Amino acid sequence: MTDTQTRPTSAKPAKKTPIPASPALGPRGSIRFVWTQLTSMRTALVLLFALAVAAIPGSLVPQTKISPFRVQDFIDSHPVLGPIYDKVGLFHVYTSPWFSAIYLLLFVSLVGCIIPRVGVYAAAARSRPPRTPRNLSRLPAYSASEVVDAAGVLDRAATELERQHYRVVTHEDSVSAERGYLREAGNLVFHISLLVLLLGVAIGALFGFRGSAVVINGQGFSNNITQYDDISAGAAFKDTDLVPFSVTVKNFDAKFETGNVQRGAARLFEADVEVSDAPGDAPVPERLEVNHPLNIKGTTVHLIGHGYAPTVTVRDGAGNVAFSGPVVFLPQDGNFTSAGVIKAPDGRPNRLAFEGFFTPTAVDGNGPTSAFPDALIPKLYLNAWSGPPQVETGRAENVYSLDTTGMTQVKNADGSPVNMRLSPGEVFTLPGGQGSIEMTGWVRWVKLQVGDSPGAPVALIAIGFAVLGLCLSLFVRPRRVWVRLRSGAAATILVEVAGLDQADARAGLDDDVAELAGTLTGAAGRRTDPSIGSGGSGVEGPGGNGPPATEVKETSRT
Repeated sequence: MTDTQTRPTSAKPAKKTPIPASPALGPRGSIRFVWTQLTSMRTALVLLFALAVAAIPGSLVPQTKISPFRVQDFIDSHPVLGPIYDKVGLFHVYTSPWFSAIYLLLFVSLVGCIIPRVGVYAAAARSRPPRTPRNLSRLPAYSASEVVDAAGVLDRAATELERQHYRVVTHEDSVSAERGYLREAGNLVFHISLLVLLLGVAIGALFGFRGSAVVINGQGFSNNITQYDDISAGAAFKDTDLVPFSVTVKNFDAKFETGNVQRGAARLFEADVEVSDAPGDAPVPERLEVNHPLNIKGTTVHLIGHGYAPTVTVRDGAGNVAFSGPVVFLPQDGNFTSAGVIKAPDGRPNRLAFEGFFTPTAVDGNGPTSAFPDALIPKLYLNAWSGPPQVETGRAENVYSLDTTGMTQVKNADGSPVNMRLSPGEVFTLPGGQGSIEMTGWVRWVKLQVGDSPGAPVALIAIGFAVLGLCLSLFVRPRRVWVRLRSGAAATILVEVAGLDQADARAGLDDDVAELAGTLTGAAGRRTDPSIGSGGSGVEGPGGNGPPATEVKETSRT
């Protein structure tokens, strides 16, 4: 007996398999990687969502080009947030660098997505329907019938499938058919239309303009940059791009509901105007209504607002007329209680100014309040200011607000502020011989919006094609159908019909296949016994009765 002594062995640490270092991409590889990520559909969707989110501040925060006074008021009211918003471009969102960057990246991403898909679709549209798989019974829809005489079956199958708008290829013992090529065409049309839509919006943003002007009834407007109250234009717009024309408002008519139901609701807004296309041309009468703009040489003129302008005559302390004419007052509510300012800077020895309200239907005892939007009981409520003459600086001044710097409020002998309430024809004399003001009547004014959007037709056509492409991609059914003859039992011929929906499993495929089988054989189609072939997805592995791998791949191509 021999004793065996076991000697412990020291455990050696296992060798770690070194992880191979990733090869360096290099400049070209890095560019290719970035381009692949940028042109992926996922990136395009993210950029589209980012563009929608980036546009939200433009509707919530006042914009400089649309309302510069509101922007300044926001900055004055928010001394902390105002400068921050200004630095990050929230007051000019649509021309800010970050919004433009998202817009351009989305444009490039869509171009990179579309170009390869166009090539793939062009190759698919030129290709023939795939050859018939070996085992049709494994396709989702299958029907087979035995016939004694199969003469002319394939010809009838080709004729029937062509009638159903299939592209048909006839083989020795089978027929292959495919339809639904327009589905991918619809997808491409939709994406190309989206690209054209972005291009149209960019054209409008660069070359378009939009401005507004208040025109008093009986006066006119010329399409000149100095005639606009406010105007916003694209970066590539020039003053010389304005088309010369003039619009004279001859009469404006407004009617309101006077019954108990919907009292005060608007019933009619229309303006009779005269349009001159060029200086010296005879004016042409036109009618301008809400939602029915005028189109003058490609420039549209909309009627977007109206109000009242009381006519006044202001005399200074020397008895001279310092101001005479209509003054625009801006509506503050639905009953057209309107606020405004009357300025007489040429008054001597002191300049005069008045601010207050015009009420078309005044209610006694309730202050400056209107009970109805039409001018039934018009009254003018004002207080007065005076001050020494001011040197003209040439600086633009808001005509709808009063800067009281250097002026003092006119007061009565007891020290109370002067308040006046004028009806048409009444005169109020200021205390201390400082002058007087008379309300001679009132007229209406209209607000015209004039603009040109050169990219609008492009965007409109793009939207139409986008809807068309979306309809094609939603309603066109890409489908493949095969018909094959093979030997059956007892000297019969087995007519096999199978179909495959490529895009999605929509209802009706089984019925269509059975109907085609019945048409070809003169009998109702029936499902073969499972022993003919096991059900599955139509993809067969090696060693079975299925087609070779290349043919299987073509059969399952979408």
